[in-house]
Amino acid sequence: MKNVDLLVLGHTAFDYIMQVREFSKINTSAIIDNMETLHGGAAGNVAVVASKMGLDVGLISCVGNDFEDSDYKKELLNENIDISDMILSQEHKTPTAFCLTNPDDEQMFYFYWGAAKKYHESPVPKEAIDKAKAVHLATGDPEYNIKAGKYAYSQNKLVSFDPGQDLHLYSTNDLKEVVANCNILFGNEHEIEHICDLLEKNIDELMKNGPNMIIQTLGEKGSLIYVKGEDPLKIEAVPTKSFDPTGAGDSYKAAFLSLYLRDNNLKTCGRFASTVSSYIVETQGTQTNIPTREQALIKMNDTWPNEE
Repeated sequence: MKNVDLLVLGHTAFDYIMQVREFSKINTSAIIDNMETLHGGAAGNVAVVASKMGLDVGLISCVGNDFEDSDYKKELLNENIDISDMILSQEHKTPTAFCLTNPDDEQMFYFYWGAAKKYHESPVPKEAIDKAKAVHLATGDPEYNIKAGKYAYSQNKLVSFDPGQDLHLYSTNDLKEVVANCNILFGNEHEIEHICDLLEKNIDELMKNGPNMIIQTLGEKGSLIYVKGEDPLKIEAVPTKSFDPTGAGDSYKAAFLSLYLRDNNLKTCGRFASTVSSYIVETQGTQTNIPTREQALIKMNDTWPNEE
């Protein structure tokens, strides 16, 4: 792998995105109003958005042989994302996510691991980590993320961690270990609260022996950025008409890191992240409405004019 600003580890997946009127009960069916097959996976989403925001990006995921001739692979290459260290399985297909969203923007997820089973036998990608300024641990195999995070942290890389929908796969001891070896912890309102409950710590206590920054996304309520020794920084959501919230969190993380790695202040990073994610929710799919960096900056400055 070449030298990169950001190395992203975790799932690259094919997405089936569905809009439903209601979630089905056991032994019943429910009507799907709209369905599309799209590109996704939390790591893939972060990599694509980060690349569009100007970072040099590397991506390591477990994929199946159906990935080789896919449009998704072509897209990643067209975005100049380094995928030379992808882990290929000949026995299983590429991970696939099934995401159902109801009219209240509540969601249910089903995930086919497939090729992701190869994480268990895959070594830490030390050479790729050595060539990165920062490493983002997205949804993926907990054991693999823990080992990679520990190595990256020991090499003084900026390590960010987002357990996402895979939070339930992490034991309490797993969480203690991965949180102790990251600089930034990302999560939505429920995920951060659940981590605090499992570790029996509040946010301030969590930062004492763990990340020096915790970023909690709150949907239409915006986000909160917690930093050791400082008051929480509230970032407002950018008003927009939401059609599909899938991928909003991934885009927020990618956009935040894209400015943070360029030494911008936290308020600007948070507002830029909020702006980019406002584009994502306007259409169905996680990678279908990504703005250019210039478009996002213009919209951010229009939303917060004449402010530092």
